[in-house]
Order: sequence, then C-alpha cells, then structure tokens
Amino acid sequence: MTSGNLSETEQAVLDEIEEQDVDFLRLQFTDILGTVKNVSVPARQAEKAFTEGIYFDGSSIEGFVRIQESDMRLKPDPETFAILPWRQKDDSAAARMICDVYDTTTGEPFEGDPRRVLKNALDRAEEMGYMVNAAPEPEFFLFEEDEDGRATTKTNDAGGYFDLAPKDLASDVRRDIIYGLEEMGFEVEASHHEVAEGQHEINFTYDDALATADNVGTFRTVVRAIAAQHDLHATFMPKPIPRINGSGMHTHLSLFTEDGENAFHDEDDEFNLSDEAHAFTAGILEHAPAITAIANPTVNSYKRLVPGYEAPVYVAWSDRNRSALIRKPAARTPAASRVELRSPDPSCNPYLALAVMIHAGLDGIENDLDCPDPVRENIYEFDEAKREEYGINTLPSNLGEAVDALEEDEAIYNALGDHVAPKFVEAKRQEFEDYLVDVSDWELDRYLETF
Repeated sequence: MTSGNLSETEQAVLDEIEEQDVDFLRLQFTDILGTVKNVSVPARQAEKAFTEGIYFDGSSIEGFVRIQESDMRLKPDPETFAILPWRQKDDSAAARMICDVYDTTTGEPFEGDPRRVLKNALDRAEEMGYMVNAAPEPEFFLFEEDEDGRATTKTNDAGGYFDLAPKDLASDVRRDIIYGLEEMGFEVEASHHEVAEGQHEINFTYDDALATADNVGTFRTVVRAIAAQHDLHATFMPKPIPRINGSGMHTHLSLFTEDGENAFHDEDDEFNLSDEAHAFTAGILEHAPAITAIANPTVNSYKRLVPGYEAPVYVAWSDRNRSALIRKPAARTPAASRVELRSPDPSCNPYLALAVMIHAGLDGIENDLDCPDPVRENIYEFDEAKREEYGINTLPSNLGEAVDALEEDEAIYNALGDHVAPKFVEAKRQEFEDYLVDVSDWELDRYLETF
C-alpha cells in the first residue's frame, strides 16, 4: 500500500499492517472520566483514517457533546500503532492506534478531548522552554472469578511485598502481562508483588508525558485482557478491600530543557534540586487540594486516602520518607533528578491528571513560589498540634470536598478548559450525591438490628 498523501510514519504503519496481516484496527480514545473507548474498523480503512479520519457519534460519549452537535472525527496517531498481543491467531492479527478527537464543524481539535487537554499543558511547558517527562507506578489487584465469570474480591494468592512463589501465585500472570506489554512496545523496568494480598505493580520506563498518558491507558487494557486469559479479574479500583492497603499510581515528574538537560538538577543544592524543581514542587503543593479531584476522582479513592495505610494525605514534601505527599527520590545520575507525587490512584484519567500536575508545577515556576522546608520525620506519627506547628494541611477527605477545591482553584479549573472543567464537575457532583443517598452494607450490619 502506498500513497503520496501520507507521512513516512503513516506509510510505515500501512506497510506493517500488510506485513503482519492485520485484519482489524481498534481506534481508541478516552472520555473525560478516563474510560477507554474504541471504534473498530477493517484494516483496509487505515489509509482513509489517516487522510480523512473516522467519524463517530460524540453525543454517546460521557461529557463530549449534545445530540445536535454529535458528529466527531477520530484522527489516529501513527506513533501509537501496536499489534494487540492477545488477538494474534490463525496468522492474522488486530492492532490499535490512539486517536485525537476533532470537531467536524470547525475542523479543529476538540477541546473536550482529554488528550487535547494534556497537549495544551505541554504547549505551555514548551513555551516556557521545557519538555515534560513522567513515569507512573500503577498498582492493581488480581481477583478470582465466580462460576459465572463475574469478579469477586477473593485474591488468588497470599503474598506480600516482594514475595516469591509459592505465596505469590500470580507471578506467571505478571510474566505474561510483561510479555504482552513488551510486544506492544513497552520497556518494563520491574515488577513485583505489592504489600496487600493479590496486589501487584509493574513499572515501565520514563517517557515524555503524552506517551506516558497513552501508556497508562494501554497498560490497563493489557493487564485486564491477559488476567482474563488466566480466569482472573484485574481491577484498578483504588480500595477494593477494606482495612488493607489500596492501589496508588505514584507519578514521577521532571522537566528537561530544549538542549536535553534536566532542569530539575542542581549539583550545588542540598537536595540536588534546582530552583525550578523547588518552585515546581511548591506549585503542586499549592494546588494539591484541586489536583486531588482529578488524580483521585472516585468516591472509593478516599477510602485509600486515609492515615495508616501508606497513602499520602499530608501536604508536604520530603527527601527521605514516604509519609509526605511529594517525595524526592534518590537519583543515580543528574538526568534522573525528579519529584514523585504519591497521591494519584489508577482510577484517574491519566491525560487530565498529568495535565493538572504540569499546570500546577508550571504555575509555581511562573510565580516563583517558595518551597517549604522538607519534612524528614514520619508525619503519620504527628498529632494535630504538631501538624499545625509545621503548617501541614491535609488533602480533601471525600470527593465532594475535592470537587469544591477544584471549583475554588481558578488555575487548575481553567487548566481543564471551558469544556472539560464544567462537565467533569457535573459528573463528579452527581457521583458524590448518588453515594450520599445510598445505604451501604456496613450501615445495615451496624444499625438495622440495633435501632
């Protein structure tokens, strides 16, 4: 297949489709709540997808458009082409490409597309002379399925942090997940059993922020698909089991200059962090309550964000301990200097979450915010008086408070854009209201026969 209207990368995709005998393409995009959607087309439509786009009904997607303005267009990003490892059979294959969403009326990128929101943040960084790198650490649980194939909360192992088989019975599943990720172009750095029974973590390498957000969506898809092949259900729900550790998605961030130097490194600083790194950290701390609405977007997220389960709830930073919201990890080389935001969880929309983190940090640099001193003690052991003495605030304790903080924070609210911000707030307010009027099993067990 050849066409003079295609870029070299697009033509390379067409050639690979032919060489690998790909029969179907999944054109993927993400709604504002972080759910991956896809339009499946025959592979012979690939050239049309590149030159004209593929149309779909945007009114059926959460938070996109109204029925009278429903025609939207998907434009695939050829850099994201990958063969789906679990679909290869009978000498044919399926592949996916991640798409940008366009408004058919104006022909411009759709501002309600979360990928566009992140690109806007990266454009701001570029205007300031920076490129953004990020690396998430998404955790997940593996649960057994019942006889009807529905998910349970029964773990298939009794392992703990870094345990080996026989306690870690899911090591084979992680191996297959890693093979699948590597087939899709991931460079996996490490994998291990996490603290809780049935909980796991697979880390992939640092990359630019857009590729990282794309990778998080792909990661969740691959993990679920390969777990299902083992008759297991993988969930990225932050707190599926009460009174044990929940799943987080600690996110590492750094800025690089146009000449490839790490803007966060300063050999002469006590913590090897530059002025930009300190100001970036101060920006995230300043906007942490509003960021929480995006990085911890479900009612369940706040069952994880409680003291005592290794989740960060205290707005502070540290170069040593993990009780603070932001940590400065040890760096073997100047290029590895970075900061780690520990509050996000894997239920978040990765595009929106990275976008607000970046905007918050850049806001800190633009306004030359002062970074507080690091807290080197275990904040979990502080009482309220000592936290007040140190000036340490806490993150919102529930989704309602977090959404309030988002609406009150002009910088972060505006970072989401005129389309996404009100739609996101509307959806999350409704979710929290639904939660408030529901009656849980805990309440029935506690009160039904008592009163």
